[in-house]
Amino acid sequence: MQRGVMTVGGKGISLLLGLILALGGLLSGPAQAAEIVIGGLFSITGPQSYLGEPERNTLEMAVAEINAKGGINGNKVKAVIYDDEGDANKARLNASKLIDKDKVIAIIGPSLTPTSMAIIDITQPAKIPLISCAAGVNITSPVQERPFVFKTAQTGQMAVARIYQYLQKKDIKKIAIITVSSSFGVSGKDQLVAQAAKAGLEIVAQEVFGEKDTDMTPQLTKIRTTPAQAVICWGTGPAPAIVAKNMKQLGLTIPLIQSHGAASKKFIEYAGDAAEGIILPAGKIAVYRDLPDSDPQKSVIKNYVEKYEAKFKTPVSGFGGYAYDAFNLLMHAVGKAGTDGTKIAQELQKIQNFPGVSGVFNLSPEDHNGLGPDAFVMVKIEKGEWKLVE
Repeated sequence: MQRGVMTVGGKGISLLLGLILALGGLLSGPAQAAEIVIGGLFSITGPQSYLGEPERNTLEMAVAEINAKGGINGNKVKAVIYDDEGDANKARLNASKLIDKDKVIAIIGPSLTPTSMAIIDITQPAKIPLISCAAGVNITSPVQERPFVFKTAQTGQMAVARIYQYLQKKDIKKIAIITVSSSFGVSGKDQLVAQAAKAGLEIVAQEVFGEKDTDMTPQLTKIRTTPAQAVICWGTGPAPAIVAKNMKQLGLTIPLIQSHGAASKKFIEYAGDAAEGIILPAGKIAVYRDLPDSDPQKSVIKNYVEKYEAKFKTPVSGFGGYAYDAFNLLMHAVGKAGTDGTKIAQELQKIQNFPGVSGVFNLSPEDHNGLGPDAFVMVKIEKGEWKLVE
């Protein structure tokens, strides 16, 4: 035998080839279908956790459901979810991470208007479809400049229209408004002012509060000196509940109307006894049992509520419904378009008559929300429960 050369007989060659093939099989593993990676970005902790936590839970549940059915076109779905804590800077950092590191094909969220607005200039140039769970009208507007931005939450514009319809029926003419200083509050205030005259309403006081304020007594004391027949509060998180408590402490007995930002059991928990009698616009999920069986949303909502509450042992909220709708719309588009961002966006804006938790979606190149005022009903809080008032 020459130095450095090993001679192997026939049996030895067969054994060696067998070992090589076996080793190759171990290294390569079984062939696997491609994995579809989507991002989730929510306010899971912090003051707005009552929004982000059910959205996170919902997305995880929806992904597990679709994978149990075989995924999309034979591909499993994976969700990478980050917590922005309601902070715009953290939202931007996490959005960049989802795109650059995690290679997501789309992002669901954020939970808030400010955090949603903060990441548009990151997702849009990357041609990554963004389906926000926040309410601000300006998230998707102007649509022509934001072809990759969509949203599932009903807009403030719709909520104001519903509130004003209710006030007209109650023959209320003079109102005071108190709004949060965030972009959600600014957007709501703009709509309250813009639609007032057409609804025959006069705004006799305009007050503002901060998201983290803990006492709105000074603003409400000013309102008490006006001829206001009702107060409209526009905000999210614990602050609107403080407005309710302060009104009760001051003996202000005129009606308090909250925005759809307070349409959760958390608000009732925060406000306690002060929640009694409050009116607000809410998605149909709040009173779905009272809907006629012919309503196209009823079965969708019922399915979502039952599965969510069974899995998480906690009451469902419409905020989680925004994530549920976003996921289902996205999967519908991916099923037709594949994973290319441009094609996904094009498919999303073709969706028509799509019943969801938040409404029946009719998207188009001109409307990336696809909902109308009928996505809201007016509800009243009675003994800690929602009651349909119209």
